[in-house]
Amino acid sequence: MMVAWTQQLLLPHPASCPEGTQKPEGEGDQDSALTPEEKRVLERKLKKILNKEKKKQLKSDGQAKLKTQESGPSASKQALEYLTCWAEKRSAWKFQKSRQTWLLQHMFDSEKIPDDTFVVLLQYLEGLWGKAKETTVLKASMLVEESGKAPNDIVVQQRAQRAREVIQLFS
Repeated sequence: MMVAWTQQLLLPHPASCPEGTQKPEGEGDQDSALTPEEKRVLERKLKKILNKEKKKQLKSDGQAKLKTQESGPSASKQALEYLTCWAEKRSAWKFQKSRQTWLLQHMFDSEKIPDDTFVVLLQYLEGLWGKAKETTVLKASMLVEESGKAPNDIVVQQRAQRAREVIQLFS
């Protein structure tokens, strides 16, 4: 068990202590007794230290730890699936703030949200209220204003067109 060697790590070796401060064996064991919670915390800390040392050793040997798990779907894919679920299967749909936030942050980008999905997003936005609605209208207004400064930039004009549609929706 780790407790035995963890206590050895914490307590200095008697030979390293100045003369006269060493306790005879068996004496002081009651003073240094750890509570179960302290033992658990100590074991976790030592395990963490050992894992760090092991990783450091592997790194110095030139071996890299291979990732065993594949990363899940991207945030954009999850948000678009969320929106599709909202449109097609309302009974299975559940509100998720992180997905809504992603959609609101990227709604004007035609590369991240295709035009056919944007139509569904506009329907979703009809139910928007509160601070999210205010922020969305403000952001859309700013994009429309910026589009006047760059009339020849196609990307800016596409974003502005989407912003106009959002403003019209909330008017």
